[in-house]
Amino acid sequence: MTIRETIEQTEREILSPGAALSACSRGREKPDDVCEVRTCYMRDRDRIIHSKSFRRLKHKTQVFISPEGDHYRTRLTHTLEVSQIGRTIARGLRLNEDLVEAIALGHDLGHTPFGHAGERALDSVSDCGFRHNEQSLRVVDLLEKGGQGLNLTWEVRDGIVCHSSGGKQADTLEGQIVHYSDRIAYINHDIDDALRGGILSEGDIPARLSALLGDSHSSRINSLVLSAIRYGARTGKIGLEPDFAAAMEDMWDFMFEAVYKNPVAKGEESRGMDILKRLYEHFYQCPDEMPQEFRDVAQRDGLPRAVCDYIAGMTDRFAVARFEDLFIPKFWSKM
Repeated sequence: MTIRETIEQTEREILSPGAALSACSRGREKPDDVCEVRTCYMRDRDRIIHSKSFRRLKHKTQVFISPEGDHYRTRLTHTLEVSQIGRTIARGLRLNEDLVEAIALGHDLGHTPFGHAGERALDSVSDCGFRHNEQSLRVVDLLEKGGQGLNLTWEVRDGIVCHSSGGKQADTLEGQIVHYSDRIAYINHDIDDALRGGILSEGDIPARLSALLGDSHSSRINSLVLSAIRYGARTGKIGLEPDFAAAMEDMWDFMFEAVYKNPVAKGEESRGMDILKRLYEHFYQCPDEMPQEFRDVAQRDGLPRAVCDYIAGMTDRFAVARFEDLFIPKFWSKM
């Protein structure tokens, strides 16, 4: 047997009955050679890690736009934290860690500059609307590799597009894990960043939540991860025990009021949104100023979609640079 076949056999022996086995994947939209060493989900993980859109995540806002300091989360560090949390839950439930990792690493590839503020900006100005989970799927299907896409497996693609709240639930348990891991990660690292930035103090966190979840970053994450594992082991489903599910909702409500609406923390959001709206209006009026690959997209999928594709792929600093180049007067001198 090849190394890949040995791994696939090991999955059959040790993973739970509800796990998504690599050998039983629904496959890819385009036929592809198999690897002697890696399973299909391992290959998807590697394709995502080596993609340009993955590398750009390091310069995209998570929550705080342009903070002063090197230790605040970016979209890339958020993605890595989601992956770590998801793999721990998957290991505890004997589900497919490689599938969880691939979905987690790809779930935010379509996110805009300036975090969710950027997402709201594009959604408000574009006739086609904008949802970052749908854009992430579009990135891996159509935009990466010069329009060829990454040709990922059905299970990874399903997990990516279904990771957001309020939408369709992923068909695999592994995809559902990423949905919960995303929420566990961002609520807790947003608390950590808010504490670092002086927006919150530990005493601001409601005592009833600290009593259940713990009073440190690591203890809060650990409590929620253990709850997810206990709940999954008992029910065969992905979720949190009722008390912990309620606590996470209460934590989100607290963060919404104390941080996500805080003028100090979010003071730059309106400026970021204005930048993206102005860029959208400009490139919609002047599509020939977009790179050729996006002009090709416009011919195939329409101009609103192509402009969204171009802007969503920008990093924060590239969006600012394009804005300055287009709208800020330049200094000049006589020859």
